[in-house]
Amino acid sequence: MALSIGIVGLPNVGKSTLFTALTRKGGVATKHPFATTERNIGVVPVPDERLAALAEIVHPGRIMPATVEFVDVAGLVKGSSEGEGLGNQFLSNIRETDAIIEVVRYFSDPDVLHVTGEPDPPSDIEIIKTELILADLGTIERAIPRLEKDAKRDKAHAAKLEVVKRLQAWMDDGNTARSFTVTPEERGLLYDLHLLTMKPVLYVANVDEDQTGAVLEPLDGAVPLPICARLEAEIVEIDPQEAAEYLAMLGIEQLGLERLIQAAYALLGLHSFFTAGEMEVRAWTIPVGAKAPQAAGAIHSDFERGFIKAETVGYNDYIEYRGEAGSRAAGKLRQEGKEYVVQDGDVMHFKFNV
Repeated sequence: MALSIGIVGLPNVGKSTLFTALTRKGGVATKHPFATTERNIGVVPVPDERLAALAEIVHPGRIMPATVEFVDVAGLVKGSSEGEGLGNQFLSNIRETDAIIEVVRYFSDPDVLHVTGEPDPPSDIEIIKTELILADLGTIERAIPRLEKDAKRDKAHAAKLEVVKRLQAWMDDGNTARSFTVTPEERGLLYDLHLLTMKPVLYVANVDEDQTGAVLEPLDGAVPLPICARLEAEIVEIDPQEAAEYLAMLGIEQLGLERLIQAAYALLGLHSFFTAGEMEVRAWTIPVGAKAPQAAGAIHSDFERGFIKAETVGYNDYIEYRGEAGSRAAGKLRQEGKEYVVQDGDVMHFKFNV
């Protein structure tokens, strides 16, 4: 599965600067609100040192990391849901993303305007939360007439209409869709609405350079991830060796991209398994707890439909015994069936028949 993440926030919080740093694409960074007037999309590889270690053993034709798609939209302001600013017209572009990154301004720069006067992280995220709730309520209001028609034609649709109306009442009180108590079956009924506030949120605190290691107070119950977007954007423009030395001098062990993707994987309950052969070494993203047929399906639906077994080696064993042959000789290569729960780093080869 390819991971897709939408980036939201108030204007002038550093969204475009962060997007540029993450994707290494030219972005717009100004001191004025609404610098982003169109949707920006960037696809970036997921950093994973294990790929290089696997490739050193099998010498593949190519290395294929997992990828993350970032979607950056115009800044939201109070009243966006009613036409203020530019952001609301682009929210449809992130409705089908897996999660949302909300960039919150913590940095101090008197030359960069703040749309409400002074940065206030708790108040700033409340503005975004309210606008996303109002946008979702608009989606629900437009959906209900269609659902009422469906329920009249087919009583099977009545359950969906009922849960949507309960959700509407809940959100009318200022609550998010993700805080709405539903059964797994009811959550499935809500899926095709693609509600913004149903998505998990990762708060990124855009901090000053000397705050990158700070432990910040929680926002809406979640500790924000501190990243200096300006610093990250500068680092990706210089030689990798120089960048590594500069980061070491600053006491920064990982780039913000690595920490952000790790946090996003944890938030969404994802991890990776690998396939390794002469053609390619590749990372595949699956949910934690996925069984072998689901992992096979990440490669191709035919693999899942016709799944027979999975030849599996743990990553550490694969490296220690120098590949599949060595792992087999050491008794570390296992034949796993349909009930096997795939572990992070498993190196797998699937047998299937369709």
